[in-house]
Amino acid sequence: MTTTIRWRSLLAAGALAIGLSGCVGVYKGGAVAINSSTRLDDTPRIAVLSAFEPELKLLLTRLQGPVKHSVNGVEFTTGTLEGKPVVLFLSGISMTNATMNTQLVLNRFRVTNIVFSGIAGGVNPSLHVGDVTVPAQWGQYLEVLMARETSPGKYAAPPFITDATLPNFGMMFPRPVEVRSAARPEIQRKFWFEADPKMLEVARSIRNVDLANCSAGKCLPRKPQLVVGGNGVSGQAFMDNKAYREYTYKTFQANVLDMETAAVGMVAYSNGVPFIAFRSLSDLAGGGDGENEMGTFMGIAADNSAKVMLAFLAAWK
Repeated sequence: MTTTIRWRSLLAAGALAIGLSGCVGVYKGGAVAINSSTRLDDTPRIAVLSAFEPELKLLLTRLQGPVKHSVNGVEFTTGTLEGKPVVLFLSGISMTNATMNTQLVLNRFRVTNIVFSGIAGGVNPSLHVGDVTVPAQWGQYLEVLMARETSPGKYAAPPFITDATLPNFGMMFPRPVEVRSAARPEIQRKFWFEADPKMLEVARSIRNVDLANCSAGKCLPRKPQLVVGGNGVSGQAFMDNKAYREYTYKTFQANVLDMETAAVGMVAYSNGVPFIAFRSLSDLAGGGDGENEMGTFMGIAADNSAKVMLAFLAAWK
């Protein structure tokens, strides 16, 4: 009797396991979640991402043969842009969203390259709203030590923290981030994440893109320009402060700052995938006269970035 009961129990457990395996990913309400290892598309594609909807709007109108996929609430749209197979999606605003969803696209699609298109705050005083920048490297400028005040107006790092070597802004001391990669699995500390040299070379070859300086009756005082090279920085804060803008330019020699690109660069580095970012100035990060300019010129900047990115795709081999 004991043996019979045991076998019945094992058979029941096996049947239950088989039944559950056929229902992996089934949520209440009948929606099916795809297994986390499932690839949605086997075509080698360039991943093209922006942080939020206005930055991706023009690119979606140019996409040929769109097919939509949804994972974790993120909509991925495959198709072709300038004859190149791509997957378009929104990363979401800020560093964690950018990190998480860049890794998600790498897990679910055969991504050969990563391209970011969007807006940014201008840091270099020689640049202007509407200009499009393509930095050669990106750093996480808000990865910082919050140091204690040792005397009025004086701050010092603990003696065991030896990598806070860049100039501080009050209590804030920038630091590199810990990172690992397929090529270098041991932990290293790294500040700059470089754009791919071949992609950067193609960006340098771009000519004759008609960058807009007017939209909805609002015009910039000068024709925007394309600037390839230099530095960009990213952090998890919207920056609209003149003093911190000046510090950022002096400390990092940054042309622009945003809230996502360095995170995307870090994921690209860890996975060994080439990346590049196109960022157009929507505002001066607190350096302009009067109120922040983003609300006025965001549309011009987003479209200018997309136009240069499309020219890049057309030239990419």
